[in-house]
Amino acid sequence: MKSPIRTLLPALLALALCGCGTAPSAPDGHLSDYVSTLVGTESDWTFSTGNTYPAIALPWGMNFWTPMTSDREDNGWTYQYGAHRITGFKQTHQPSPWINDYGAFSVMPFTGTADGKPASWFSHKSEVAKPYYYRVYLADYDITVEITPTERAAVMRFTFPKSDSSFIAVNPYRDGMVLATRREATGFSVQNHGGVPEGFRNHFVIRADAPLLETFPTTRGQVVTLYVASSFISSEQAALNLKEVEGRSFDEVRDAAQARWDEVLGRIRVAGGTDDQYRTFYSCLYRSVLFPRKFYEIGADGQPVHYSPYNGQVEPGYLYTDTGFWDTFRALFPLLNLVYPDVNAEIQAGLANIARENDFLPEWASPGHRNCMVGNNSAAVVADAAMQGITSREDLEVLYRALVHASENVHPTVGSSGRKGHEYYNELGYIPYDVGINENVARTLEYAYDDWCIAQVARLLERPQEEIARFEKRSQNWRNVFDPETRLMRGRNQDGTFQAPFSPYKWGDAFTEGNAWHYTWSVFHDVPGLVEAMGGDAAFTAMLDSVFVVPPIYDDSYYGYRIHEITEMQVADMGNYAHGNQPAQHMIYLYDWTSQPRKAQQRIRETIDRLYSAAPDGYCGDEDNGQTSAWYIFSALGFYPVCPASGQYAAGSPLFREADVTLPGNRHLRIEAPGNAPGHPYVRSIRLNGKTLDRPFLDIATLKQGGKLVYEME
Repeated sequence: MKSPIRTLLPALLALALCGCGTAPSAPDGHLSDYVSTLVGTESDWTFSTGNTYPAIALPWGMNFWTPMTSDREDNGWTYQYGAHRITGFKQTHQPSPWINDYGAFSVMPFTGTADGKPASWFSHKSEVAKPYYYRVYLADYDITVEITPTERAAVMRFTFPKSDSSFIAVNPYRDGMVLATRREATGFSVQNHGGVPEGFRNHFVIRADAPLLETFPTTRGQVVTLYVASSFISSEQAALNLKEVEGRSFDEVRDAAQARWDEVLGRIRVAGGTDDQYRTFYSCLYRSVLFPRKFYEIGADGQPVHYSPYNGQVEPGYLYTDTGFWDTFRALFPLLNLVYPDVNAEIQAGLANIARENDFLPEWASPGHRNCMVGNNSAAVVADAAMQGITSREDLEVLYRALVHASENVHPTVGSSGRKGHEYYNELGYIPYDVGINENVARTLEYAYDDWCIAQVARLLERPQEEIARFEKRSQNWRNVFDPETRLMRGRNQDGTFQAPFSPYKWGDAFTEGNAWHYTWSVFHDVPGLVEAMGGDAAFTAMLDSVFVVPPIYDDSYYGYRIHEITEMQVADMGNYAHGNQPAQHMIYLYDWTSQPRKAQQRIRETIDRLYSAAPDGYCGDEDNGQTSAWYIFSALGFYPVCPASGQYAAGSPLFREADVTLPGNRHLRIEAPGNAPGHPYVRSIRLNGKTLDRPFLDIATLKQGGKLVYEME
């Protein structure tokens, strides 16, 4: 029994910290129970409120599980909140509906005949969707399904009705195979949409306490338990991976999974908000620690080993996958570097392994190179980790060579890896609008920032000065696509003239999933230079204001139809600001470089309050592997990494009155915002460990030492 004094201590400490008569409210119980995995699932290809599915998984787990509402295994929208029937329970590795799945297979219990595809009506009223546990009632079969995960395995529990013909189907999908003895099924899935060489397989093993793939009788309330695991290496490794759950009850695995989620989510604890805000915060944090997923396994010798989608061989060491750096370099990887650097240390070691296994780092990995998006943003992911001391010297040397190679080459079959148009960019200082390379301004801007990142790594490795200078010079190439007449980024022809006609509202064409209003701000590494180019503080501020003031006009002629990102911008009712897509997500913070940072604070709070929630439509566009969620996490804490690898955060307006971030070495960053209240986003001053900041910027190295960050709110 706890003594009364020990029981009261947390509340007394909270009162002391608050300095007021009542302690700020804080989440009660398990943080994992504040998470809804259904956030963002009310989506389709025409309109995204997240484009997510309810992932039943451990943080960064190799395998996820999800209920399916689609009757096609190749439908990227495998679960849609508005659907009424469940068609199976799928082991999935899908990072995005636009990328689709690989190595998937499904399991489905049912009663009756084994003819046709089983499917059952269900209701969200009988559905529990947590990261560590999923339960649903299949009404047509009177079966309750429960699932709980480990990193590479899962346990399923099916509660059957009285029936003479119960059945558990295993679907390996097209060209896959499954073989079953009475209580064990083995097989493989070859399903993929690219990113793997010939011969790719996901080997699986399923053991049950009832027959598989044949009819069997059940009594009412009879429970059948399945133990499932898989491997990208071999059937023998799949059996090894099954040891994650063998000999453990469903409840033991579920409780351990919940404890793991509570540990990972508990690295950030917030207080002084509402229950709805806690649900949104921890649902976003859940999404921020799913990807990139582990693609390595633990061999018989206890060492990490992986199948390489880059050379088709089994190789030693770590590997992670399923992330698009175009999205996640912005905030997701900086969040890992701040709160989970031990995980990013493995990710960086895995990137170095990729560089050893082929000539290019991926820009979109699922599980290997995928031809999607633009930019060479692996440079930012490598540089931010390197600048924070996360990557080993040996691996950083390997990664640097890969970055330099990519700056002068493009992958022979996957145009998004390396640099498409590098010849023009390196010679002219930009990719011309009229040479047949699409999204040329977006590429130029991102390559310029990527060159700045490479220069940071080169300096860290003490490379020759002329080498550093080459990348520093190229980092200024953004100036070559800045049009001083319109004060916007604009396509530029090979002869040096700017494209004409020009509309700042035209999506695509010279840009990627956005227009000039969005991409003009993509000078992460030289905001003062952009301010100067626009004509100084007042002119720059007026241009930022204009993004929110102009109506949500658009020109979709490049695509020939209105893409979903355009619709999401329109309905947000924030002018031409498109928070639902990544290129503009940092731009609100650029007010910090002006004399009016209060405008950043107001817009940040508006975005947090209006565009995020813990509902099935809780995002304002694609969630994208943790990026849109990581924006929320950083912004709710009160700062944001506008320029990864710079060692600096831009300050904003914290959502909660208190937050505690656990840092490496069991240090703590305590964030306080006394007087914080809804509708009061403005910050009077910021103190870090008692020192008042002159400007709204935070030094990351100082922050990571721990201490107290205080926002005095107005």
